Amino acid sequence: VVKTEVVEKVVEVEKQPTEEQSFSTPHPILSDVRVRQAMAYCTNKDEIIQAVYPFLSPEERSELVMDTFIPKNHWAYAGDENVTIYPFDPEKGKALLDEAGWTDEDGDNVRLNAEGEPLMLELLLTEAPHRKILAPVWQQQMKACGIRITVNHVPSTWLYGDTTGLARREFELTDYAWVGQSDPSGRTLYACDQIPTAENNWEGQNVMGWCNPVASQAIVKATNTLNQEDRKEPYKIVQQEFTKDMVSLPIYNHLEIFASNPNLKGFNPQPGEEYYTYNVAEWEIPGKDTIVIGFTQEPASMFALVEQGVSAIIANSLIHGLAFSTVNYDFQGIAQKVPSTLESGLAQNLDVEVKEGDLVYDVDGNPTELKPGVEVYNAAGEVVNFDGTPLMMKQLTVNYQFRDDMVWSDGTPVSAADFDLRFKIDCDENSGATSFNTCRSIQSYEVNDAGYTVTYLPGVQDPLYFRALMDPRLSNVYPAHRVLSDGRKLADVPAEEWATLPEIAEFPIGVGPYVLKEWVKGEKMVFEANPYYYGGSPKTKTIVISIITPDNAEAQLLGGQVDVLDSTTLNTISDTMRKAADEGKINLYTLPGGTWEHIDMNLYLP
Repeated sequence: VVKTEVVEKVVEVEKQPTEEQSFSTPHPILSDVRVRQAMAYCTNKDEIIQAVYPFLSPEERSELVMDTFIPKNHWAYAGDENVTIYPFDPEKGKALLDEAGWTDEDGDNVRLNAEGEPLMLELLLTEAPHRKILAPVWQQQMKACGIRITVNHVPSTWLYGDTTGLARREFELTDYAWVGQSDPSGRTLYACDQIPTAENNWEGQNVMGWCNPVASQAIVKATNTLNQEDRKEPYKIVQQEFTKDMVSLPIYNHLEIFASNPNLKGFNPQPGEEYYTYNVAEWEIPGKDTIVIGFTQEPASMFALVEQGVSAIIANSLIHGLAFSTVNYDFQGIAQKVPSTLESGLAQNLDVEVKEGDLVYDVDGNPTELKPGVEVYNAAGEVVNFDGTPLMMKQLTVNYQFRDDMVWSDGTPVSAADFDLRFKIDCDENSGATSFNTCRSIQSYEVNDAGYTVTYLPGVQDPLYFRALMDPRLSNVYPAHRVLSDGRKLADVPAEEWATLPEIAEFPIGVGPYVLKEWVKGEKMVFEANPYYYGGSPKTKTIVISIITPDNAEAQLLGGQVDVLDSTTLNTISDTMRKAADEGKINLYTLPGGTWEHIDMNLYLP
């Protein structure tokens, strides 16, 4: 079965008229770059890292310091000489605050403006153990410079929810982490058109409200260029502007810490792969038919399109499996057979002629009707201001091939309809997704029972074109055939209903190694081996995710109630854990992580 769809546009959501655009009023404190820079100078990153990881040496701590959104050992890092570095210098920070009109005339360490209002801000963050350590340390650092910080720990389900917290920019300051990847990406975080507002249906992840045209165009260029060398310069520009404007304060790169039952075999967390369950079908404890993973954060939903917290992603990977892995930052196919590269013959990047009226990708990375005055990249990679004369642009066509033995956990083979449904739902603006960049980059797609072929708009040059589409990188299918409790087929359900469907949000089916059989909210999730898994029978019959508290996590591991703790729980290694590892009672794993902690600053008021 082959089905072809031409993507003219994603489904538009009807907007309600408003008298004034939301988030158009500059924040009275944070809109001043001098205040933001002062906060950076007043931050002692080494002290924070030492508090979180007390077992590290000064040299090891220095290696974790982040100055931009890209680690210093990454190919895309701009170099210290090309960015603004903010060493710990509270006197410089205080001078900037004086210059900005926030003074401490009586020396009581409380800064006031001309109206006598104190310099006070609220910091929102979750109750994760490392954030309970970080918050008071940073609070005291700010206090030393005369900045009063109110700390408010909130549930992760609220901060990371699809209609609350970050998604609605309900914060002044917020501390959280982004999961780094082998490719730095960044467009949804830093481009001007990715600022979520009510007017754009809260699309995008630029929650700071940062619009720097130079940085915005550079991040689009960096994420729309195939050649790695050609991407370094635009990434340098973005980092220069990012550090100069100081809208997000990078603090440190996480150290990934895992602990396990000493008898657990197959558990092998690796650098570059955030899904430590990438090989969960190989896990086993001799003599046991159950492995228990301890989670301190429970998924809010199993609808991966709208819930992409770490706990939800890991739980979903058990059900859906992965399209590919990135162990040691290298692509390895799982559900996707092979990378769809130009060299493999599965992709073409042709020169095509475009004319006035055609839909193309402009230099800002937006689908645009070509007309005089529109700037695009021509086939030679040059910026051209279209004057009405037809010109040549690059156009990618990619064939994404999946295993032909993928079967749903109810025994139904995967079909073209399942791939088609993934496109239709993920590209529907009523679905609750926060980004539609991939959908808007597509001119047309064709599906069959083993995958899909995508023809992108002229001008799209995504450097990760060879990897299966749609984030997160779970198997790219939805079960179109599934019959719901009300008798409807999933394929017939409008996108706006998906987030509340029990068959999606609570008990989805997949093609991965396990099936979610039971979910006792606040207590546990029970997964049973999928008899139809294309990778063969998992070595362990049952995986249980046990919802535990940070305070008793170590005790549960040492007592044998839990077999695996991941880095969202283990932000440090206690003396008790270290001693247990030395005695062979547990296994400890430490990895350089790609996840980085930062404090975002909201530049505008609602």
